[in-house]
Amino acid sequence: MRKKCLHVNTAVIGFASLLILMLQLSCKSPDHTFKNHLQHASSPYLKEHADNPVDWYEWGDEALDKAKKENKPLLISIGYAACHWCHVMEEESFMDTAVARIMNENFICIKVDREERPDIDNQYSNILQLLTGSSGWPLNAFALPNGEAFFAGTYYQKKAWTSVLVQIAKTYKEQNKLVVTQADALKNGMADQQIIRPDSADLIDNRSQQAIYQLFSDSIIKHADILNGGLGGAHKFPNPAFVEFMLMRHYIAADNKALTIATTTLDKMALGGIYDQLGGGFARYTTDSAWRFPHFEKMLYDNGQMVSMYANGYQLTKNEFYKKVLIQTLAFVDKNMASPDGGYCSSINADSETGEGKYYSWGEKEFLNALNNEKIIAEYFHVIGRGNWENGKNVLYATQTPEEFATAKKIDPADFKSKLEVAKSKLLMQRNKRTKPTVDSKIITSWNSIMLKGLADAYAATGDEAYLTKAKQLSTFIETNLLSKDGSLKHSYLSSGISVSGFLEDYAWTAAAFIRLYEVSFEIHWLTLARQLADYSIAHFYNNNSGLFYFSQSLAKGLHNQITETTDKSIPSSNAVIAQVIYKLGIVYTDTIYTNMSLKMLDVVANRAVKMPQYYAQWGQLAGLSTAKSYEVVIVGTDALIKNKTFQQFYLPTCMVMGSTDKEDLPLLQNKLVSDKTLIYVCTNKLCKKPEELVENAVKQVK
Repeated sequence: MRKKCLHVNTAVIGFASLLILMLQLSCKSPDHTFKNHLQHASSPYLKEHADNPVDWYEWGDEALDKAKKENKPLLISIGYAACHWCHVMEEESFMDTAVARIMNENFICIKVDREERPDIDNQYSNILQLLTGSSGWPLNAFALPNGEAFFAGTYYQKKAWTSVLVQIAKTYKEQNKLVVTQADALKNGMADQQIIRPDSADLIDNRSQQAIYQLFSDSIIKHADILNGGLGGAHKFPNPAFVEFMLMRHYIAADNKALTIATTTLDKMALGGIYDQLGGGFARYTTDSAWRFPHFEKMLYDNGQMVSMYANGYQLTKNEFYKKVLIQTLAFVDKNMASPDGGYCSSINADSETGEGKYYSWGEKEFLNALNNEKIIAEYFHVIGRGNWENGKNVLYATQTPEEFATAKKIDPADFKSKLEVAKSKLLMQRNKRTKPTVDSKIITSWNSIMLKGLADAYAATGDEAYLTKAKQLSTFIETNLLSKDGSLKHSYLSSGISVSGFLEDYAWTAAAFIRLYEVSFEIHWLTLARQLADYSIAHFYNNNSGLFYFSQSLAKGLHNQITETTDKSIPSSNAVIAQVIYKLGIVYTDTIYTNMSLKMLDVVANRAVKMPQYYAQWGQLAGLSTAKSYEVVIVGTDALIKNKTFQQFYLPTCMVMGSTDKEDLPLLQNKLVSDKTLIYVCTNKLCKKPEELVENAVKQVK
């Protein structure tokens, strides 16, 4: 595989060297009366491009057939509504009539919303990764009429983009064999990447699961940023799966270093500019290593994962700061991302009319005027005259909690906290006068399920019934609008009613969220649906050869490789999530077919996980769950829900909780109901200890 990748990259270097500067064209005003094929698209992001002079098509038969008939290469531009550089490239190039003319005359141009079609995005992202070793958006790929890519890049300034277009068009016409050879090399290289063999050569010296878990733990800790938390690197992306692994690692092995890494991450992120210090909610990533200066787009999947992460952090540490962050984040999501149709919208733009981040940033004078020259607040948020960010603007961030700052300044912490809250309210009032960034109204199944799990986790951690009510409302929305009678899921919900079939991530996260909702509510309906979704996934996505699941049920026209997603990205690996789902269903239903399938999946990726642990934190959680002494906790009787509410407030990641007020509707509930008593059974491998009536005593049995 390595030799082939090197061969591909060598060919790429030769091909890319042909893309030399050839043309400079002046900008001409676009014709805003022109409407391309995106005017009827379902995606709000695609509709934004409907007035581009580029004759954009959606991915589908019409574009692919036209390319084949006219023997033109495909130009596939992939982006999403919250992407800053996607908007920049649109304004610079796609709204320029001279550039659009080159695109229209030489290519069949296809615009893709990566959130609506992650299967297409996966294929061309993998191509870009193969070519350059990295990926990003906007992603611009060039392909043969059948969809096989031969070149890809990300953002280009107009001058460079024009040159790329001209040279690729010229090379396609005059050196077509070279282009076809390049496409074949890339297709074979990508196919090679997808080969996963579940044989002994891919395992780790036949070590025990416990030894593999220890090896993984030692390895992933080496990749941690001890100073700022998270994983090392100049750019910082939230990686909740990494933090969740560290929390679980501490719980399982009393590993204080893991706990320090987790709490450092939780602290630094919540104080940094990645977190909106005024309105709550997390941005997608920061451009620095200390979480201070974000790209300002806000994604539902990030914020849903953050809620779960801070809920678990609060359960373990009882740090009220974490509770405050999760409450503020949920309030932010409700206020800014709730859809009037039900469910939650996918993202908030990084840009407003005044540019990227301008809605969130402050000049010193503007900041102080809003606060009647309250300089202590400016000092707390690091607001300075020359600006701490760019163009004289300041991003609000802190390096200490309010209590720590007040203590260091020798002022009363309570007084400072009160003053800070008043200042935040004034600043929010001022900020609300600005033009707000737009919201992408797509309701994506997997992302809403991540949010659903976050709501269930928030209820477990805080006991606030409002979160459980919202979780049930969201689960009902998903069941009603996205789950079909045949057991299949849609990928997204839009007012147009148009949606593609669900992907593995939709099934995995929805099943995981339904299991969690069952654990906190004891409503068997959600557990039953989770099992149905898992069974559907096994029937339609499972690859018997690899022992893992494909990302898509089948290949769409123009796609050439079934993707098996094993690594964590912005969202954890869908294979890792479905593996955890199947493992938990095996416990609940005492079904070894499920548990064996899950452990086989873990074995398949074990070697890769230990070598590159930073991409396998979600698998690491499964390794911890399957390696540690896990418990089945059964709560039955009239007060089962009341006692479960108390039990759930403890951080007990190796427990699977089941129960009922009046039914024995699961195998482990059989013969456990006793009249006039509510009992808690703590069991391991179906063998139960003496039942307890007090939650505290049951927790002691677990610990």
